[in-house]
Amino acid sequence: MSKKRWYSMFVMMLAAVIALVGCGGGSGESADPAAEPPADQGDASQNNTLIFGRGGDSVALDPSITTDGESSKVSKQIFDTLLVYEEGSTKVKPSLAESYEVSADGLVYTFKLKSGVKFHDGTDFNADAVVFNFNRWSDPNSPYKFEGDSFDYYDSMFGSPDNRVIKEVKAVDDLTVQFTLNAPQAPFLQNIAMTSFSIGSPKAIEEKKEKFKSEPVGTGPFKFVEWKRNDSITLEKNPDYWQEGLPKLDKVIIRSIPDNTARFNALQNKEIDIMEDLNADDLAVLESNPELQKIERPSFNVAYIGFNVKKKPFDNPLVRQALNHAVNKQALVDAFFGGSAIPAKNPMPPTLWGYNDSIQDYAYDLEKAKSLLAEAGYPNGLPEEVTFYAMPVSRPYMPDGKKVAEAIQADFEKIGVKVNIQSPEWATYLDDLKAGEKDDMYMLGWTGDNGDPDNFIYTLLDKDTIPGNNRSFYVNEELHKVLVGAQQETDQDKRAALYEQAQEIIKKDAPWIPLVHTTPLMAARADLKGYTPSPTGTEPYASIYFE
Repeated sequence: MSKKRWYSMFVMMLAAVIALVGCGGGSGESADPAAEPPADQGDASQNNTLIFGRGGDSVALDPSITTDGESSKVSKQIFDTLLVYEEGSTKVKPSLAESYEVSADGLVYTFKLKSGVKFHDGTDFNADAVVFNFNRWSDPNSPYKFEGDSFDYYDSMFGSPDNRVIKEVKAVDDLTVQFTLNAPQAPFLQNIAMTSFSIGSPKAIEEKKEKFKSEPVGTGPFKFVEWKRNDSITLEKNPDYWQEGLPKLDKVIIRSIPDNTARFNALQNKEIDIMEDLNADDLAVLESNPELQKIERPSFNVAYIGFNVKKKPFDNPLVRQALNHAVNKQALVDAFFGGSAIPAKNPMPPTLWGYNDSIQDYAYDLEKAKSLLAEAGYPNGLPEEVTFYAMPVSRPYMPDGKKVAEAIQADFEKIGVKVNIQSPEWATYLDDLKAGEKDDMYMLGWTGDNGDPDNFIYTLLDKDTIPGNNRSFYVNEELHKVLVGAQQETDQDKRAALYEQAQEIIKKDAPWIPLVHTTPLMAARADLKGYTPSPTGTEPYASIYFE
């Protein structure tokens, strides 16, 4: 080795050591040494910035008021939760809470919090901050519930305002917070770990008010810098992050590129480093390029067509059953999902415990569909055109919503049902579905948040989640009784039996047409390391680095 080259390498190593010393570290657990990147990471201006390509923009950056995955994946980088899921799974482990105890009757949860943690604005994370956030979400009249906002996930996971699961949240001391429940809730710890229950800075919420949704302040590995609507969100490294050695990146830019092919071209042209929702047609090109890698997200989702049961004729189960018989799910899988999906028959995926595999799906049968319409009083099909909302953005469970909607439109025309497809921009789309005034039927999907069947069936189809995640406005008292019973039952085998019963009720009532369960495809630069896709669709970027 030449003296000049030796001297250059020495300078680089010395600079790296100085940089590491200057970054300091938090009081949390050390990162896994096996996950550490090599000492020489090359050009910092290139290798310490991650550019993530996705299909749509976020709705807001306050995780407590959003239900869409595009918002959640950004919030995950800015905020922390009391508990968190282990990488690649839905098993909970400590995060901002370093330990917890549960009373024998399942009604009291006591969390010990990490010390020395700071919000991005320099204020302390403590028990009072936890109490402030949970009281904000629970109180319908909170002064920090701003115009147009709603805490849909809190209502979905912890009951409507007149039937709350959580009775009280109190600070025992500066680093101890205690939750008292009105009744046992089996998935309570799973729920607490969801991104929606991230802890925000009370000071920032009080001072920024409505602006907090676009200028978020958390304790997470990255700080918010800038949001260019429908273009990009920029985050920068939190140098005081409490987990030692993280994050490994200096900056994250999350770009919105709606078209899947354009996103893949951007990856090939090195304009982005990683992308979601790869078209199945592009898989061969990806696999033939040694500079790229394929990433498969664990299958944990459902895509569906929902009926707005507030509106006639979709208040009639016979009409809903008829349209179930009119959709050729296998043809959709073959045409649009390239072998990365299976037809769905239930509102939860078969990878989740409690799945009822004995249920028979509505077979693709146009004559049966016509017969059911006639029985419902429509022998010549529906007399009026149906407004069908089709997703304007790609999602992990639906790479191209408009094309799938057009195929379903063609199927429905065969039984005398005319469909008008509409696709407003994403935030408006979600607002319209929540209001339920403009759509007759709609396309949507769900990626599980926490590894519990409750998060699919109760969250999406119980009466308690109206208005909110139950966009069909579906109410079934028998189903509600079963689901509440399942929440309060602590024996998992008994809970599984209740969820199987719930799926039977839903199948008969047919508030949805379950379409597919997908294995979402992603692609990235071959030298991108440290990324572990989560089945929930939301994972931290703190461990990512470039080799």
